[in-house]
Amino acid sequence: MSKTKNKDNLDHSLLPYDPEKFIFLPIGGCNEIGMNLNLFIHQNQILIVDLGISFHDKVGIDVLTPDPSFLVKYKHLIRGIVFTHAHEDHVGALPYLWSYLECPLYATPFTAQIIRNKIYDKMWKKRVEIHELDLNAKFKIGVFDLEFITLTHSIPEPNAIKIQTSKGMVLHSGDWKLDPHPQIGKETNITRLKELGEEGVLALICDSTNIFTEGTSGSEKDVYASLKEVMGRYTDERLIISCFASNVARVQSIIQIAHDLGRKTCLVGRSMHKMVGAARETGYLTDLPELISEEEIKRYKPHELCILTTGSQGEYRAGLARIVSKTHPQIRLDENDVVIFSSRMIPGNEKAISSLQNQIIHQGAQIVTSLEEDIHTSGHPAREELRQMYDWVKPRFLIPVHGDARHLDAHGKFAYECGVDNVFIPENGSVVSLSHDEFDEIEVIPTSKWAFDGNRLIPLNSETVKERYKLSDEGACFVTIVVNDRNTLSFSPIVKFFGLVATPEEQQNLTQEIEFTITRILETVSVTHKNVTSQIEIAIRKMIFGELNKKPVICVHLLEE
Repeated sequence: MSKTKNKDNLDHSLLPYDPEKFIFLPIGGCNEIGMNLNLFIHQNQILIVDLGISFHDKVGIDVLTPDPSFLVKYKHLIRGIVFTHAHEDHVGALPYLWSYLECPLYATPFTAQIIRNKIYDKMWKKRVEIHELDLNAKFKIGVFDLEFITLTHSIPEPNAIKIQTSKGMVLHSGDWKLDPHPQIGKETNITRLKELGEEGVLALICDSTNIFTEGTSGSEKDVYASLKEVMGRYTDERLIISCFASNVARVQSIIQIAHDLGRKTCLVGRSMHKMVGAARETGYLTDLPELISEEEIKRYKPHELCILTTGSQGEYRAGLARIVSKTHPQIRLDENDVVIFSSRMIPGNEKAISSLQNQIIHQGAQIVTSLEEDIHTSGHPAREELRQMYDWVKPRFLIPVHGDARHLDAHGKFAYECGVDNVFIPENGSVVSLSHDEFDEIEVIPTSKWAFDGNRLIPLNSETVKERYKLSDEGACFVTIVVNDRNTLSFSPIVKFFGLVATPEEQQNLTQEIEFTITRILETVSVTHKNVTSQIEIAIRKMIFGELNKKPVICVHLLEE
C-alpha cells in the first residue's frame, strides 16, 4: 500500500483505490434503518455525508454507531462532513465519533444549531469547525463541488446534496418527500432538480424507507386539518398529544390549534424543548402562541390544557412514559384525559408502544392513533413521489439506500419498472466506482457497529457485550470456596446466584448440590492442579443445566488455607 508523509514526518497510508476513480462507500444505513454514514472518495480525498446512530435498548446499551475504524485509518484524508438534515439517524453519532475524526462540519442553519446543542458539553467543542451555509448554497470541499438542494421532510431544512467531480455528478437525496404545502420552511426546489436532470445525473442515491406505500405520502397541511377536527372533538377533557419532537411543523400545528381552541400548551420532554429552542433560534416558530411551564399546569382546568410531549415510540425515559408511570413530578394521567399519538409506529417499537397504550387504557384514559384518524403523515417518499423524482433528475444509475434489505430490493425493482435501467443495491462496505464508462463494485470492506456503553464506545460484537447477553439470558452463579491442606473444604461454599433461582428452596437445594459437586471433584483432583478451578466451573454448570436447563455464567473463587 502506498504511503505519504505529513509535516511531522509521520507515515500515513493512502487509500488502496485508483485516485482517479469516483467512489461511493456506505459504512452505515444500508440493509438497516439508521446509522447513516456515507463516504465519497476521489483523488485520495474523503467526503463524509451524515453521521448517524440507531437505538438499541438492550443489555444496558442505548445507542449504536457505525464502526469508524476505516475512517480512523484514513483520518488524514477526510476533508469534512456534510449533513443532509438534523434527524438522529443522520447527526446523532457526532458527539460520539467526532473526536476520532476531527474534521470540519457543513450544514444549513437549523442543523448547525442542533449540532451546537449536541456538542455543548464536550471538552473538544471549541476545536469543532462548523460551516453554516444558506439553503441551496453552492460550496467546495477539497476536490468536491457541492450544492444543497432544498427538499421537504419531517424536520426543517432537509437537503439533497449534489456532489460533482471530474467523473460525473451524484445526487444524494437524504431523507425527503414531496409535500406541496409544507407548514414550515421552503417548498421542494423542483426547478433545480429538473436542471440537474438536464445537466446529467450519473447516480441518484435515494431514500427507500416508504417504498411499500402506493400513491403519495401526504401533506402536513392535511394533518393540520385532521388534528383540528380531532382536537376540537374533545371539549371537556385534557389533551395529551405525543409526536416526534423534530417534526417542528407538527409541533407548531398542535400549539396553534390548541390556542385557537382556547387551550394553553405545555411542552414536556427535553428533546421537545431543545427542538423548539433550536427552531426559534434559527428563525422558525416566530409567531408561536405563548407556552406555559409544567409548574403552571395546576392553575388551569383540564379543558384549558394541551400537554405536548415526547414518547410516542414508548421510550421509557420520555415524557409520556413518565406521565403514565406516575414518575413525572407535576403531571399525572387522569381517567378523563385523551392521549393522541400523532405519529407512526416505527418498526421495532411495537411492543413498547403497545405496552404504553395498554397502561393508558388500564388507567381509564382514551387514546387516539393514526390508525383511526389521519393525524400523521410520513416524511419519506411513497411510490409516486419516487417516480416523480426519477422523471425530474433522470439518473443513469439508481442506488437505493436508507432501508432494510427488503426496502432496497423493492426500491430497485420499482425503479426498473419506472424506466431506470441501471440499479445497484449496495450493502454496508460496498466500494462502488462511479463513472459514465463503468459502474463497478471493487470490493466489500468489513463493517460493524459500536455500542455506547456507560461513558465509552465498545464493539457491539465484543466479549463484553456477549457476556452481557449471556448474563441476561442465563443468569450467573458466583462460588467462593476455601480448601485446606487435606484437599477438602474448610467450610461450606459461599454461593451467590443472580437471575437464576426463583425460590429460597431452590437456592438451598442448588447450594447443597454445588457443595456435593465440589467435594466429589476434590476427592480426585488436587487443589494445586492448574485446571482445578475450570473443572469445578464446568461441573457446576453441567449440574445446574441438569436441574434448571440453564447455562449460567459460573465464577469460582478458590482460596487455599
